[in-house]
Amino acid sequence: MEPEEGEDRTPLLKESQPGTVPACCSARYNLALLACFGFFLLYALRVNLSVALVDMVEPNTSLAKNATPNVCPEHSSTINVPRNTTGEKYSWDADTQGWILGSFFYGYIITQIPGGYLASRIGGKLLLGFGIFGTSVFTLLTPLAANLGVGYLIAVRALEGLGEGVTFPAMHSMWSSWAPPLERSKLLSISYAGAQLGTVVSLPLSGLICYYMNWVYVFYIFGALGVLWWFFWMCLVSDTPETHRSISHAEREYILSSLKDQLSTQKSVPWRPILKSLPLWAIVVAHFSYNWTFYTLLTLLPTYMKEILRFDVQENGFLSALPYFGCWLCIILSGQIADYLREKQNFSTVCVRKCFTLIGMIGPAFFLVAAGFIGCNYALAVAFVTISTTLGGFCTSGYSINHLDIAPSYAGILLGITNSFATIPGMVGPLIAKNLTHNNTVGEWQTVFYIAASINLFGAIFFALFASGEVQDWAVSGYRLHRN
Repeated sequence: MEPEEGEDRTPLLKESQPGTVPACCSARYNLALLACFGFFLLYALRVNLSVALVDMVEPNTSLAKNATPNVCPEHSSTINVPRNTTGEKYSWDADTQGWILGSFFYGYIITQIPGGYLASRIGGKLLLGFGIFGTSVFTLLTPLAANLGVGYLIAVRALEGLGEGVTFPAMHSMWSSWAPPLERSKLLSISYAGAQLGTVVSLPLSGLICYYMNWVYVFYIFGALGVLWWFFWMCLVSDTPETHRSISHAEREYILSSLKDQLSTQKSVPWRPILKSLPLWAIVVAHFSYNWTFYTLLTLLPTYMKEILRFDVQENGFLSALPYFGCWLCIILSGQIADYLREKQNFSTVCVRKCFTLIGMIGPAFFLVAAGFIGCNYALAVAFVTISTTLGGFCTSGYSINHLDIAPSYAGILLGITNSFATIPGMVGPLIAKNLTHNNTVGEWQTVFYIAASINLFGAIFFALFASGEVQDWAVSGYRLHRN
């Protein structure tokens, strides 16, 4: 019987699902783990410049020497090992550094929607694989580009963005064929948690490489690892369960039967209903808002640690990574909790998505503002930034995978749309923050944190008001309503 208009159709009833297949050694969890390593490298390739840039710029172009009384005193280092100083130095001012850090996103935004569309047509395996492969190759060329001039470096970073732009839509498209509804939070949180893990490892490791070796090896090491991962991905992964060479018959049938009423067989993409969908725009606003805070910290936290809290580049790397370690743990745990609430406690999908998004956006906003008001208390500053970023991990099981709830067949395209808008903060956020922090005072950084927190609060409220947890009528064959 069709549910009445306005009735909540999102509770997931256990009896409506086929028998599950164990996760251990299953094809779907193997895909999640390999994707986790892929996104690990993807973010390592993305953020290593944030640490290396501190070592690439000539000391006399840094504003640390013009420190005002509002900047913290030098933090003494306990490490007495002589650092390597053979790396090339460049005379790039704060504005130029902002353009370098933001240039990645000018390429990244271009391939979001095309990536989602192509993934729905040719599958996500090739797109994701070659996206990371291309990014790795351009990372290997970064030192050469820096030597040729800032314009070449900006161009190479933009080309890296082009490669990475297809990856998330491609992965979402693959999960639309691989992830049973009651395992979506778990599977997607495992695969996308690799992004945080890549940040956790690459920030301190990049600092160590810069300190003991030379900043050029930051790009050579991570670029080579990306190429190596590509070989494994191409050999072991398939676009769908039907084409996987070693999947068990039971697992294939379990996945296909769990998705049979949620996918569309339409050949054409219903662009008009997609663009008119309020639940989609709720994801757009939440994604944009969250990414403003995320990208501001991702690209500028190393600078904040150095110029305000005055840690050297090696300490800088470890302390910059700590928030993302907390976020990684939160993503993994929240994915398990979200699916537990949906499957065992019969919470509606929309309730789980909204609650997790509110926690993952309002919590970070509060602690981010608090971090700007504790002066030079190093431990408390790191603690507040860590808590802020950790709580953001709840959003992965909130708005971040809501595309698969409302339109599994078009999840890659929807993510391309939302991620296009969510890339704008990466383009303008670092530029605005750099322009607001010319003197690197605590007051200037408080303004940066205020802006990020305000945007986060707005996004959380908008999503809570207009999000949905059910498959939309335009997203299934024949425009029929289906339970998610």
